[in-house]
Amino acid sequence: MVREKDVCWEYADRLEGNKVRCKFCERVLNGGISRLKHHLSRLPSKGVNPCTKVRDDVTERVRELIVSKEDSRETSIVKTQRLPEFKSPVGPVSISSLKGLETPEKVLSITTSSSSSISDEENAERSVAVFFFENKLDFSIARSPSYQQMIDAVRKCGNEFVGPSAETLKTTWLEKIKSEVSLHSKDTEKEWAMTGCTIIAETWTDNKSRALINFLVSSPSRTFFHKSVDASSYYKNVKYLPDLFDSIIQDFGPENVVQIIMDNALNCPSLANHILQNYGSIFVTPCASQCMNGILEEFCNVDWINRCILQAQVVSKYIYNNSSILDMMKKYTGGQEIIRSGVTKSVSNFLSLQSMLKQKSRLKHMFNSPEFSALANKPHAANCVSIVDDDEFWRAVEESVAVSEPFLKVMREVSGGKPVVGSIYELMTRAKDSIRTYYIMDEMKWNTFLDIVDKKWQNDLHSPLHSAAAFLNPSIQYNPETKFFGSIKEEFYKVLEKLLPTAELRRDVPNQILLFSRGSGMFGCNLAKEAIDTISPGIWWEQFGDPAPTLQRVAIRILSQVCGTCTFERQWTTLQQIHSEKRNKIDKETLNDLLYINYNLRLQKSSKSNSDPLQLDDIDMTSEWVEETENPSPVQWLDRFGSALEGGDLNTRQFSASIFGANDHIFNL
Repeated sequence: MVREKDVCWEYADRLEGNKVRCKFCERVLNGGISRLKHHLSRLPSKGVNPCTKVRDDVTERVRELIVSKEDSRETSIVKTQRLPEFKSPVGPVSISSLKGLETPEKVLSITTSSSSSISDEENAERSVAVFFFENKLDFSIARSPSYQQMIDAVRKCGNEFVGPSAETLKTTWLEKIKSEVSLHSKDTEKEWAMTGCTIIAETWTDNKSRALINFLVSSPSRTFFHKSVDASSYYKNVKYLPDLFDSIIQDFGPENVVQIIMDNALNCPSLANHILQNYGSIFVTPCASQCMNGILEEFCNVDWINRCILQAQVVSKYIYNNSSILDMMKKYTGGQEIIRSGVTKSVSNFLSLQSMLKQKSRLKHMFNSPEFSALANKPHAANCVSIVDDDEFWRAVEESVAVSEPFLKVMREVSGGKPVVGSIYELMTRAKDSIRTYYIMDEMKWNTFLDIVDKKWQNDLHSPLHSAAAFLNPSIQYNPETKFFGSIKEEFYKVLEKLLPTAELRRDVPNQILLFSRGSGMFGCNLAKEAIDTISPGIWWEQFGDPAPTLQRVAIRILSQVCGTCTFERQWTTLQQIHSEKRNKIDKETLNDLLYINYNLRLQKSSKSNSDPLQLDDIDMTSEWVEETENPSPVQWLDRFGSALEGGDLNTRQFSASIFGANDHIFNL
């Protein structure tokens, strides 16, 4: 057969029908050698997932083949368009007589002439596109604010501007930009004397099983990346891990650190005990972002929600792996996607269900249209139609969205880098009340979900610092429906004793607590009451806490803290390069500087963005909502989901754990 001559057949096995199997990743593709080329090229292509295991030299070779094929097609089109211009005095010249006239040079001149006729603006866009393609840059880079800023700055320089060389970028500009970022960090440090700061320790494991920890520092103004450490040697000898954290605490000053947030991977009681014993004023608390995700993961494991997600993925996989169906879907939805990718797998599941629910009527219309019937192949199409037409499926989708959305809201709040430690109790109470209201006629169902929430809170998230922050939050303190239980007050007093360790420091505190709780003096003025809902609790205390100066200082430090990490897509590849044993000292220093700049610029961007902190800009084409297996089945899907829950997926940080205490209604709402 003719297609056997294609050089790309050496990278694939031909199967029955029009299917091929990639020799690198073993994926089975429909559509023959053409789809295989797009698969191996790793270029964005509708309905074709990029190969994750192909060698770079093969990718470059396949891309050259694709480009050469497109160039020859364009040349053919140009020649065809120019052929009518050659005319005989008597009549049209035959094609065979023209072959002698058409030389390679003339074909080249025709192509060049065509290119030179484009406008300056189009040529500029073409040059940018070529730069992206040649250097394998992610298309999402074009959404970066600095992308347009760069183009605007170059435009102002005029025609004489020449871009900086690789060496200049690596030396001069790397050092300048690092200094600028460091200067912003120094400015933020000035507020620590009043607000204190939080150290955040993020852990993950690379594909060589190395334990890596990213250290960040957060205060009301901003969150900054400090450094990344390969902690593998520390884990081999647990007594060295406290030494690492001692050095980090000294970097910021023990007197400035209010709390250290550790994710669940750092499950090391001896480390927490070391910090608590050696630093009397520092708290160790779990990450609220991870705990919220842990709740959502448990929700995904509820049988009927699990089944609903699996059915929805059958529909999404069918659409996103068939280019003609994908185009049709975009037509029916007005260009909108029907799935969303989030910062974790469980977040992706519920965001995608939300998105599909919004497109419910359009999806039903598409799958029952004559246009779809003409394109659909059986039996997968029939399976999708039966799912989309199933009212029970859509009821399950609606119910899944209803129970997950309150906790997605909490996760957004605690993941945005804002000082919301004083609101975590209130946010969780509202989320739990939403579940009770939704299942007001079905106590068994509400107990199913609230038991998950209460268990997570009690086991993993609850902290005395959260109790103290709730007590000091004016929006909670002055809410007439709020009733503080004795446990909340007891933990608040213990926090005061920790932060004010001597009787002399605590002497006036009881009277100051009374002034605050009764709303006396400045606490009760109209301006203070009106500001409760317009400014953060920490700022409120700074403005109106003067009658209780000692309590004011404590309240500002507590209420100025975050309670979770900032969530966005991390650059794990860069981190792995930095910690590679094959790199020399100079390479590692350069990469460390690059990581420091990149991480902090991305943190700055996320802090200024109004976008959803839980949602990624682009759809993850390797997720369970898109990627097809050779023989998809519920068992395979559950197996893959299970491995991800154990932290096997490096692209999404493993989140686990918790929130809320059994039978503890907190505010008696």
